[in-house]
Amino acid sequence: MSDDKKNIKPGHDYETTGHSWDGIEEYNKPLPKWWLYTFYACIVWAIGYTIAYPAWPGISSATAGLLGYSTRGQVAEEIARADEANASINAELANADLVALASDSGSDLHRYANNAGGAIFKSWCSQCHGSGAAGAKGYPNLQDDAWLWGGSIEDIYTTIHTGIRQPTDEDWLRQSQMPAFGRDGLLERPEIASVVNYVMSLSGMDVPEPDLVADGQVVFENNCSACHAEDGTGDRMQGAPNLTDQIWLYGGDYDTIYETVMNARYGQMPPMGGADLSEAEVRAVALYVHGLGGGEASE
Repeated sequence: MSDDKKNIKPGHDYETTGHSWDGIEEYNKPLPKWWLYTFYACIVWAIGYTIAYPAWPGISSATAGLLGYSTRGQVAEEIARADEANASINAELANADLVALASDSGSDLHRYANNAGGAIFKSWCSQCHGSGAAGAKGYPNLQDDAWLWGGSIEDIYTTIHTGIRQPTDEDWLRQSQMPAFGRDGLLERPEIASVVNYVMSLSGMDVPEPDLVADGQVVFENNCSACHAEDGTGDRMQGAPNLTDQIWLYGGDYDTIYETVMNARYGQMPPMGGADLSEAEVRAVALYVHGLGGGEASE
């Protein structure tokens, strides 16, 4: 028997591969020509695609392709078209009276600003304040009526535009810093323990050591009342929280309050006006936040 016929079994047209697995043998059949031609065509098409479109990665970028196609460029064109279409209403929003706009809920401008503000909030603000604006530890809940720096639409606008405790705030509109009473040696540990018990008593919380409350009140009046007021209700001009409402930015348990007094807090918020958001966008998100449920009337 010749070598080219040695793997052909009697009664079969094709030779086998010569392999056997538990008595199972495999035919050595050629691929169908239609499949083979399709495969070759796909190879040609793939080569042409990598020449025409961005494909091959380099050190700092990929090959641009002969057609110069760019998904980022396409998105940029779509954004430019949207900006052009909204140019007139954005100009109107940038010059609108925010107080009047907030009360005019039936106008087209109010509806546009509120919808735009919601989209801007989800893109720029939800990372810290949550998608529903309920906040998190260290990030204020924007749905309630507890505002560190004021809850009128003008106050909210200033906070968004200027930021909190930023070097770019040349007018010091949102600047303050709580002393680290323990770390900097301003208070001894027993004094911190007493003032923490007093602060907890201000909001009707269970006090771990009630016998320290009286001493804590003295410490509070001498060291804390300048910012938080004598009754503990805070001062929005300084961003000093109200300590009587059981709303705590970092937590209201004994250990957390002790840590706050010992080492202080210094929360910051970036200024969104200018480089990040346009004037119309800042006003839109201010209107949106003001309407979430805790916005206050202007004085």
